[in-house]
Amino acid sequence: MTIRQGSNFEEKKNMPLQQLIASLISNDIQHAKFLNTLSYMENSGARKISASEHPQSVNRMILKHAAEEHRHAYYLKKQLDKLGPQLCATYAPEELIAPSESRFYLHKLDISTSRYLKNKLGLSGNELRYAAYLFVTYVIELRADELYPVYQQELTAAQNKITVKSIILEEAGHLEEMTAQLQHFSKDWKSHADHIIAIEQQLFQNWVKAMQQAIN
Repeated sequence: MTIRQGSNFEEKKNMPLQQLIASLISNDIQHAKFLNTLSYMENSGARKISASEHPQSVNRMILKHAAEEHRHAYYLKKQLDKLGPQLCATYAPEELIAPSESRFYLHKLDISTSRYLKNKLGLSGNELRYAAYLFVTYVIELRADELYPVYQQELTAAQNKITVKSIILEEAGHLEEMTAQLQHFSKDWKSHADHIIAIEQQLFQNWVKAMQQAIN
């Protein structure tokens, strides 16, 4: 497992997240919506990676990353069978938890990141899309490095049949890849990443609050 970066995601934030996930998985219908929402977000990430591709200069890492995110979406969707037949067959709003916040979480992060990089670095076109891909993916992998282990911890504690251990391993690998790519992209990458992390943290907290309201 990749060690989390500095104090960006403090341990004290894990407790309310743990409580929320424990509550979600205590009810199969709520759990199915949460699991389906994670699948939706992985699928959205894969689609955004593909959309960021240069029409010709597509390297193996990008193809691998998009393929793995699509596989995660499928894997999570298939896990729904363990909770019951015909649960959350689509990504319709009624089959997601906190659908509005879930649908716009990554979209807002992508737009805010692109705007920041355009204004700060003067990027545009394919260069801007690629840079946004690097930074957005980096902060999302940081988040995954927090979220999935907490989810797995609560699944194990509840002796639930769902497992996300394979996703945890692959997301850790993605984080290492993104860190290496950003180090190559700019010597000042960390200062830019810290700004984008702050944006993501607020979006994530909004998502958590929306999920809490959905189950209360």
